[in-house]
Amino acid sequence: MRGHVNDTNPIEIPQLTGIYAEPFSFGKLFRMMSFFGPAAIVASISLGAGETIMVTGLGAWSEYGLLWLLLLSVVVKGIFVTYLTGRYTAVTGQRIGHRLVMLPGPRGWLLLGVVVAEVGLVSMGLTAVAKPCGNLITFLLYDFLPGQMSFGIWENVWTSIILTTALLIGLLSSFHSLERQQVFICGVLVTGTVAATIIVQPDVWGLLTGAASFGSMPAAPEWAPSAARHTYGLNLVTIFGYVGGGLSGYLAYSSWISMEGWGINSHTEIKEIRQRANSGTRIKYLPDDPEQARRMRALLMPLRWDVGMGALVLFIVTATFMAAGATVLFPRQEAVGGNAWELLTKQAYIWRQVSQSLVPVYYVMVLVALWGTLASIPEAITRVTHEFLSAIWPRFESFPIRRLQTIIVGWFILTSTAWTWSGTSFDIVTQISAFLTLNLGLFLVFSCVLYFNFNLPSLYRPSWWMLAGGIIAALVLLLCAIVGLMGLSSKLTAAF
Repeated sequence: MRGHVNDTNPIEIPQLTGIYAEPFSFGKLFRMMSFFGPAAIVASISLGAGETIMVTGLGAWSEYGLLWLLLLSVVVKGIFVTYLTGRYTAVTGQRIGHRLVMLPGPRGWLLLGVVVAEVGLVSMGLTAVAKPCGNLITFLLYDFLPGQMSFGIWENVWTSIILTTALLIGLLSSFHSLERQQVFICGVLVTGTVAATIIVQPDVWGLLTGAASFGSMPAAPEWAPSAARHTYGLNLVTIFGYVGGGLSGYLAYSSWISMEGWGINSHTEIKEIRQRANSGTRIKYLPDDPEQARRMRALLMPLRWDVGMGALVLFIVTATFMAAGATVLFPRQEAVGGNAWELLTKQAYIWRQVSQSLVPVYYVMVLVALWGTLASIPEAITRVTHEFLSAIWPRFESFPIRRLQTIIVGWFILTSTAWTWSGTSFDIVTQISAFLTLNLGLFLVFSCVLYFNFNLPSLYRPSWWMLAGGIIAALVLLLCAIVGLMGLSSKLTAAF
């Protein structure tokens, strides 16, 4: 590992020490769980609108029939997109933005498109997360609030307060404190949702059948939400998009991997390695030595554990929230219309039917999940924006990231407040956001990531089954983008 890293000599992969060199033991197994961190933030971005709101609503009208769609989203995004994005940075030391800037065409065209889309549209997603919180708090406190204002006005007031407070607290949090916070939130959600599901006693066979029924499309009943009855495909790809998190989380994951020092990022000469990576489109400095390649694979252990635990959290929480909707709301036909923001209050029936004492527990659990989403998004968006703009204009690297985050948070507060008070329907807010960033944008970026991994030196490429799975995942994202485009086009054409 000593010696200057230059343009002619391959680097030396670090020798395995510490936990990497230890034989298997239960103590080592327990310590490896401490690697869970960056994927917890990615999961938390999803656990707000995706799981607590949309997934329960899906179970409320489809019962267990579409659980396979949610499982597919977790596999596609929680495993393949997250792992291959993080793996490229862990193996090469190069962050995704600095590789994407080398794409053919005007410098940084895709990066600028991602930044504009994320900064411009994420406010819609924040509104979709915060407004149900505002509705829930207004529902709980309305009898104690001054009577001069209507329920809808108070709903918007509380939405603005919650959103502003969460964003400002997120602004004051460091990456590592946010990481610990999100790990705690994931733990609370897994424990709470599993316990609640056991109490509710869902149909286990229905869960297994729904998870295995790939391609099954149960018809939407007459009492299903308007979006499910009239724009069936668009509704499904929107839910698919929100489950598993958004584009900014996956792109920021690359930066978080490098900050954690996983893979080659712990190398003592990582700055020189990144300079070499950024000098061309081919990675030429990795040694053509099977033993060193084996060491590299061992150094990817934290990444595998982090991604695996993140995907497990996503699936457990997703399945349990859907089971709750299918078990209690489906028999009661308690679906909520697309223009309403009150599904969280409807979900209280799930716990009230079991025991009135569980209702406050439910409220706390859901608000914690939604808070985790609102607090995580500014870190992810800021990290991606700073990296991408620095890749396009290297001088931007010196711009303080905390100052950039302050600007972005201020923008989010203003634009989310505007969306909150605009009266725009839940359907439109979520469907546009899901199409542009969660499906189309993610497909474009992940296709590039897949190509970058495939172009690594042969000893350092992912396994054949991981590459094959990545290709299938990209095709699934493309299909969702096409269905979303067709559905939105038809809907907007009919509206005008």
